This record gives sequence, C-alpha cells and structure tokens, in this order.
Amino acid sequence: MTQCINDWIDHLSAQGARFHPERAGEIDDFGNVLTPADLAGGFVAAVTDLGLIAVAGEDAAGFLHNQLTNDVEHLGQADVRLAGYCTPKGRLQATFLAWRDADAVWLQLPRAIQAPLQKRLSMFVLRAKAKLRDATGEPDRVAVLGLGGERAGAALGMLVDALPSAPYTRTEGAFGTVLRLADAFGAPRYLWLTSTSSAVAALPALRLALAFGGNAAWELSGIHAGVPQVTQPTQEQFVPQMINYELVGGVNFKKGCYPGQEIVARSQYLGKLKRRMALATLDNAAARPGDEVFAADDPDQPCGMIVNAAPNGQGGADVLVEIKLAALDGEVRHGAAGGTPLRFAPLPYALDTAEA
Repeated sequence: MTQCINDWIDHLSAQGARFHPERAGEIDDFGNVLTPADLAGGFVAAVTDLGLIAVAGEDAAGFLHNQLTNDVEHLGQADVRLAGYCTPKGRLQATFLAWRDADAVWLQLPRAIQAPLQKRLSMFVLRAKAKLRDATGEPDRVAVLGLGGERAGAALGMLVDALPSAPYTRTEGAFGTVLRLADAFGAPRYLWLTSTSSAVAALPALRLALAFGGNAAWELSGIHAGVPQVTQPTQEQFVPQMINYELVGGVNFKKGCYPGQEIVARSQYLGKLKRRMALATLDNAAARPGDEVFAADDPDQPCGMIVNAAPNGQGGADVLVEIKLAALDGEVRHGAAGGTPLRFAPLPYALDTAEA
C-alpha cells in the first residue's frame, strides 16, 4: 500500500509538484497558482491530502448510521453524501464524503485527521459486525484527481466509460470510481479515484485540455462551491449549521440519534441562527483555517473564524468564514481589527438566515 502511494507521489514529483514538508509532504501546486477564472474554464488537480476509510461488514451501514449526521442505511450504491461526525456537544470533529458499494461504506476526509478519527470510530463498533481500515493507498484508488469547470466533463468523459449525471452521484468500473460533487462556477466538479497506472496514462491528455494544479486548486474549487471541510485547526469549533452544513445536504434531521444530535436539532428548531458561513476574498495569501476575523465595530473579540482558505492566484486568498450574521453588514478584517479586510461575495446557494 505504501509503495502505491510512493509511486504516485514520485510521478507527481516528476511533473513539477511543489511539496510542503511542514504539512506532511502535501502537494500545493505545480509551479503556478490557479485563479478562479482558471477553475471556471476547466482544471484538473492532483489531490494528495485526502484519506479514505473503508468500513466493511454486514453492520457497517447501520453502525455509521448511528454515528454520523446523515442517513447511511439508505445510501444507494449510486449515491454520494456529505456527513459529519460530532462530539456529544454537537461540534463537528470531521466532515466526510460517504458512498457505498458491495464491499464497504467509504468515508473520505483529510489525511491529517484520518488516523485519530478512524481510531475513535473504531472504539464504538463494540459488538457490531463492522471493521474499519485505512484504504488510502489501496491500488485501485490510490490516485485522486479533482476536475471541474467548463471543459472538465468533456475531458474526463474521454477517459472513463460513464460520468455521473447529477451532483452527489457516482459511477464505477474498470476505470475506477468517479464521484460528482457540488457544482462550482456553474459547472460540475468530479473526484476520480483510480490506479496509479490509469492516472499516469490519463494526465497528458488532461493537462493538454485543462489547467493543472494540486491541492490548493481543489480546495479553491470547494470554497467556491460553498462546501466546508473540517480540518485539524477547526475540529470541534462548529455546530453543523454554523458552517451551512445542513444547507449543502450534510445533515438529515429525520434519521434518529447520533452523537450530538440533540444539540444539532435544537439549533435547527429553536431560536434564530446567529452565525453562518460566508464566502469572501482578501489580499493575504497566508490566511489559514482557524484564523479569527474581527468586526471593526467590535474590535476586542473575534466575530468569526476561517473554515477553509486557498490562494486565489491574484496575490490573496479566497475563504469560507464562519461569522456572526450581524457582522456581515460591516467591515470585517483578518487576524485583528487592523488586519486585511474581507470582501464578501455571494455563495452559490441561498443563505437561509430565517428563524430556524
């Protein structure tokens, strides 16, 4: 398994990948930072910072159904779903992409938090017939390519037998697994999980047709899709609604109990939501998840926190930021009241701020 990962990383190194040892060797880009316009036109990104947990056994779906914020028991084999894992206080420890086939339920999440999350979930298996394993480096899904933008569907369609027809569906075959996720820039986004040999064979054609990037490009596309990803700096910081997780389909309020369910339900049905997630850009490419933001009219305490951030190729960063709704109408700055100002932009979905 380790050799499969090493082979894929070695190939990306030969393609000019830039590595960041301070972030466990993650690939950031391939010599240039892609802009939102690049992504909108069409891009392919080598994604190396996502891990994969396989949960196998006859009770796998039922076990996860009782742990996660979304319905897993009724997850169809052509479906893909977002799901969260909360503390008993309703704070998100992780957000996943989940899908199911005849062999297992698959959970994709950032590699940096995979090992402790997998260990924690395993503690609650108890007598259930379910077993968790690290599937990140398994040969038929070791290479992960993210694609999106206007030209991506046609380029990928030349290499796989069938593309998913709608967001949050998938196709599978000898080519591997293709997940279609939330659209960005008015075009589909795909994650293609395949073997190193298939990815190596596909990359030349994809690079001719599309802009080429790494993790930063994929993260930027997710930011513009308005879909949050909990990472190490933001674990246990947010109730799902604070980062719009129910708006993007990550919470099922009818599925029954899971850790933190009472808190999540109370946030939905009682009172009024006072915090949400917004899309913004700022002239500081060093912005990172977990950074606080401050309102000019209340400079002594933070009004929010950056959830996800990626360089935008224009000298700054685009971010998803969890924030007090009251602060959206005023001036908001990064890091301190005198920091770089944020410029807010519309999300690709309606930000429901009505009474919950």
